[in-house]
Amino acid sequence: MARYDEAHKAQTRRRILDTAGRRLKRSGIDGSGVSALMPDAGLTNGAFYAHFGSKDQLVAITVTDQLTAQEETLRSLLSDDGSLQSFVEEYLSCDHRDHPDQGCPSAALLDEIGRASTEIRGAYTEGIARIIEVVASRADGDESASARSTAIGLIAVLVGTMQLARAVTDEQLSAEILASGIANAGRLLEHAEPNSH
Repeated sequence: MARYDEAHKAQTRRRILDTAGRRLKRSGIDGSGVSALMPDAGLTNGAFYAHFGSKDQLVAITVTDQLTAQEETLRSLLSDDGSLQSFVEEYLSCDHRDHPDQGCPSAALLDEIGRASTEIRGAYTEGIARIIEVVASRADGDESASARSTAIGLIAVLVGTMQLARAVTDEQLSAEILASGIANAGRLLEHAEPNSH
């Protein structure tokens, strides 16, 4: 019986995290209260406190979960002989722009994370640092500091471009912003990625 209870609790927690990830990226941290998150997961507000001590704890764990998933996707792409350029093109796509709930937590939540609690910002810091390391490990350079700088620059271009493309109401301008981001990211990667031309 205890094994079932633990498995059930783990499944419920996973459902809350998956639901919270989508809701937070769609509605933001401030627009995602416990009373909105729990019905999305098909649960009562009371069930929330069996899994999380506070909304900040849920957001911090969700941010960690989302960034870990993004890191795993990036590692998988790169281990399958994918390039950082192909990651850039997928990231700066109209599909990603139009579906923030399925995309990058940075592009969807960065402005709010910057004003959030230390717990949430700490979770974000750890997750983005791992992503920077993955990108830097793929950048070809004699100095690790140079590869790290390229990685940070690339992530900044991607996230900033996506936020700007989502913010404007002119669809043609939005597409132009995405194309410009791809071009700028390409310039960053031009001499940084092995076998790039």
